[in-house]
Amino acid sequence: MTKIISMKTRDVQKLYETYVLPTYRQTPLCLVRGKGSRVWDLEGREYIDFFPGWAVSGLGHCHPAVVNAIKEQSRKILHVPNNFYNVKQAELAREIIRHSFPGKVFFGNSGAEATDGAVKFARRWGSAAGKYEIITLRQSFHGRTLAGIAATGQDKVREGFAPIPEGFYYADMNDLTSVERLVTDKTAAIFLEPIQGEGGIHQATQAFMQGLRKLCDQKNILLMLDEVQTCMGRTGKMFAYQLYGIEPDVMTLAKSLGAGVPIGALVIHESQLGSVMTPGSHGSTYGGNPLVCAAALAVFKAIRKERLLAAAQKMGSYFGQKLEALKAKYAFIVEVRGPALMRGLELSVPGAGIVDRCMKKGLLINCTQDRVLRIMPALTVSKKIMDRALTILDAALAEEKT
Repeated sequence: MTKIISMKTRDVQKLYETYVLPTYRQTPLCLVRGKGSRVWDLEGREYIDFFPGWAVSGLGHCHPAVVNAIKEQSRKILHVPNNFYNVKQAELAREIIRHSFPGKVFFGNSGAEATDGAVKFARRWGSAAGKYEIITLRQSFHGRTLAGIAATGQDKVREGFAPIPEGFYYADMNDLTSVERLVTDKTAAIFLEPIQGEGGIHQATQAFMQGLRKLCDQKNILLMLDEVQTCMGRTGKMFAYQLYGIEPDVMTLAKSLGAGVPIGALVIHESQLGSVMTPGSHGSTYGGNPLVCAAALAVFKAIRKERLLAAAQKMGSYFGQKLEALKAKYAFIVEVRGPALMRGLELSVPGAGIVDRCMKKGLLINCTQDRVLRIMPALTVSKKIMDRALTILDAALAEEKT
């Protein structure tokens, strides 16, 4: 194996220990190059990446169309302040609306910022009527800002950060009655992930999602969907709400939207726009700059040109069948969850050891909620790579002592 550069992983670890705040539980792995579903570490070892960038690299690493778009834009202009017009931002907003529902878009830099924007919109929308409460779901995850951890239905993310913004209440996924019990005349919005990612790949049912839409219509409440992890074809649809035959009033996007560059988006349905957000009511210095918008436009183009929605459905079906076969083989696999290329394996044993063994054998996956293996291949994954990854996963599972 040829070393990529002269430093070793331990050298980078020492720099982190000296200069970087320890806010992450880090794996002793330093990635320096990626192509498609493969990555290489500092020592030149190759891995199949089936959790690329926490689902950011939805087209795989360094997709040529995205790289070329970034190169081309970087030669022209990198940043335009948002008090001037920006061609790429306008074109990207149009592309998002073309693929979703009539409305308008605000751009930020992350899913957390999109969450903040959604919360601000909901409260401003409801302010005249005294509405400010927001119902979210237990085991949800909506980001690390104060509004994000307030919206997140997991106590552990709020520890030590009190006082937390008030007005957030938590119901249960797929339990419409638990949501209805929390609705008051102060409820402005119901905010949820169609599929909880960090929460363990729990998917909303048709009945639950359609029930929420009906409830919101009856009570004049906003239905807001966090599609940060489910957007851009991950579920076989461009956006996960399209699985349910409904439209949300508000939608948040990030992760795969930029295919590796930081971008977030807040999409507001035209039926709720009114005059809620006016000049000065919200902003983001870097949001929607030409570079990230050029990258995101290339993502839409690649999905269309390479027919990646159909590919995600086909490969996702194959992946699901193979995971079900593993479930039949190993008694400690409790359930296979999720659609298309957003999958979770619930285990009756802790999953960290399996993740570690996969990494040592050349496969990168994730474990969330202690016992759920989260596996989210790129939309561009080939059957050859898929089969190699499944062989490694099978071998790692076989070593589990129960």
